[in-house]
Amino acid sequence: RDMLRNGDLALYEAKRAGRGRFRVFETGMDSALRDRRELEIDLRRALALRQFDVHYQPFVDLQADKVIGFEALIRWDHPVRGRVSPVDFIPLAEETGLICKIGEWVLRTACLTAMTWPDEMTVAVNVSPVQFKSDALVETVLSALAHAGLPAHRLEIEITEGALLDNTANVLKTLHALRDLGVNISMDDFGTGYSSLSYLQKFPFSKIKIDRSFVQGAKDGGDSEAILKAIAGLGQSLGMSITAEGVETQEQLARIRGEHCTHVQGYFTGRPMSADRIADFLSA
Repeated sequence: RDMLRNGDLALYEAKRAGRGRFRVFETGMDSALRDRRELEIDLRRALALRQFDVHYQPFVDLQADKVIGFEALIRWDHPVRGRVSPVDFIPLAEETGLICKIGEWVLRTACLTAMTWPDEMTVAVNVSPVQFKSDALVETVLSALAHAGLPAHRLEIEITEGALLDNTANVLKTLHALRDLGVNISMDDFGTGYSSLSYLQKFPFSKIKIDRSFVQGAKDGGDSEAILKAIAGLGQSLGMSITAEGVETQEQLARIRGEHCTHVQGYFTGRPMSADRIADFLSA
């Protein structure tokens, strides 16, 4: 019986790893699978009981030197586990398909919250590759905008390279449908993938977000600084906005100002905050 059970565990892990993979049973699989199942149960309960929250991190226009919008970031404070990192639960949500419902909730919440801000401010919402490839995404975005009464140009959808890897025709159709609504589209974590440059030519992005690794690694004459400068110059030549992520020091901010980036985001200019703190933050 134990042998059959162990075989089932190994088979389950192989299926999770993807097609054409195999796994040999290991002692830790039992506890790992149990932990995963418990987390999945908690994740489903969190969605049903609305245990999630959305925090908002500001991004700053460097030319105007003011906050022009916020990025919506999901938070999960579990009653027993405490704060659960998105790194731990987002992959599971993608595997189980829960990410579409979670993503829709974040989108609707963010659009409603943005309606309480000054009229010119935008809200950026991350869309998982799994959610992006679902047939319902455009309809979900349209519904969220209509429900909140938020003008489409005040919404920015952020996607990573993972959303662009398969079926270029469908990806283009979705991106153009979103742009036709008036929604802005950003490529997040730019520079970390293998094909980022070709994507700028193929897809209708309005903004590039330079990955924090290049911002925090940029030093005089170093590779990260050269890459940062090249990406900023490329974005400028293509007429795109450029956001430098992960700015945490005055020195990094000064360096970014000299590289033709248009926006910055990071702990130095503002940490993620709950919706009820935004008014005080903007008036400070």
